Amino acid sequence: MSLTLQFTVRSDKGLVREVNEDSVYAAPHLLVVADGMGGHAGGEVASSVVISHMAELGPERTRAEPMEALREAILAGNLAIARAVRDAPQLDGMGTTITAVLMEADSDQFIVANVGDSRTYLMRAGELVLLTRDDSLVQTLLDDGRITPAEALAHPQRSMVTKALVGGESLSPALFRLETLPGDRFLLCSDGLSDLVAESELAGALALPGRDEAADRLVQLALGAGGNDNVSVVVADVVHGDAPAGAPVISRAPLQEEEEEAPGRRGRTGRTVCVLAAVVVAAAVAVYLFS
Repeated sequence: MSLTLQFTVRSDKGLVREVNEDSVYAAPHLLVVADGMGGHAGGEVASSVVISHMAELGPERTRAEPMEALREAILAGNLAIARAVRDAPQLDGMGTTITAVLMEADSDQFIVANVGDSRTYLMRAGELVLLTRDDSLVQTLLDDGRITPAEALAHPQRSMVTKALVGGESLSPALFRLETLPGDRFLLCSDGLSDLVAESELAGALALPGRDEAADRLVQLALGAGGNDNVSVVVADVVHGDAPAGAPVISRAPLQEEEEEAPGRRGRTGRTVCVLAAVVVAAAVAVYLFS
């Protein structure tokens, strides 16, 4: 059974951050959210570099070995971050999370990939399920039974990630394959949503019939809860492959010129990466369209 995705993308810098460091890519076969972090202008650079590599994953490139193609694109984006830092040392310390969903060609299977604490959820038959596991200090404390879920929501280090794309050599993305059904709805989001909005509220928003309405509601919930981070969402419905497909969408902040540093402009000050630690978007879209 051939299935495809119809999608809506929203990204907002929030009420506190001066720049949106998130980047998003959505196509009928692939959804990606990358949440940049660290360094002067580094968050935008890191997330944009990785999204450019993900956008090169046209349907034909992923047909034969979809999981391996997805893994290779993530690793290529990670290496591109390392090259960018070598070329511009002032970007040292930048990185990005990534969460992605890839629909397999001519199949009812999909692959989820994740590094960091951006998330992928699945809504099926009115039930919301978190598919990804956060690479974060708080998640480790939860797994060890050292804090409760209620304590995790208010933990002072809840933004500390234990894995991210920072250009290191030993990156191991989490990847797994699941079956999907027509009528499933995916939510991919940066932690600017999931850190602030309870899953019951996420489920209520995703239950709205229209994707645009649902995506707008999710952003409103994050802003209403304080909007202290960039918030990006992709809401996507699984439909039969003969349904009309939209053109690929890339959402990213414009990269800043290297001028004097503005106050508070050292990237994501509330985010710490606990790991050792331009982009031609039109070309990536062309790869998809003509692959």
